[in-house]
Amino acid sequence: MSPHPDAPALSTPAPAPAARQWLVPFDGSDCALRSLRHAISLALDARAGSIHVVTAHEQPYIFGEIEVYVSTEKMAEMQRVHSESLLAPAVALMREAGVAFTTEVLVGHIAQAIAHRADELGCAGIVMGTRGKTAIGNLILGSVANQVVHFANVPVTLIK
Repeated sequence: MSPHPDAPALSTPAPAPAARQWLVPFDGSDCALRSLRHAISLALDARAGSIHVVTAHEQPYIFGEIEVYVSTEKMAEMQRVHSESLLAPAVALMREAGVAFTTEVLVGHIAQAIAHRADELGCAGIVMGTRGKTAIGNLILGSVANQVVHFANVPVTLIK
């Protein structure tokens, strides 16, 4: 109630919502494509939303006789080329959808790197597939998706 009956009520406009960004780990699998499509719909629904697509790999270890044939620099270049080829279908899909996006290659413990990057960027969440390109890798090493759920401080949406 205003102090004077004839005084106009004062109100301030609500602040504009902050742009929402979703992080999408991408390995080129069908499951990763489905999760990217879901993230695109989230970003488009948010109107000012964007997507940060990452591909991640462990730090390559070069030891023994292989060092004679493959330098650290050559291995880094091979990883860069491989990562860019993995991200190419994601970039094409996001351009076609007209959604704002960025891409990045993460190096290190994959699940921890994904969760940490989402925190650093202040992402609204992580959208990722439950199955990667190698089912055997999931069985031996444990699911990267399960590990991301464990490490993440933001909501994680898993897409089957």
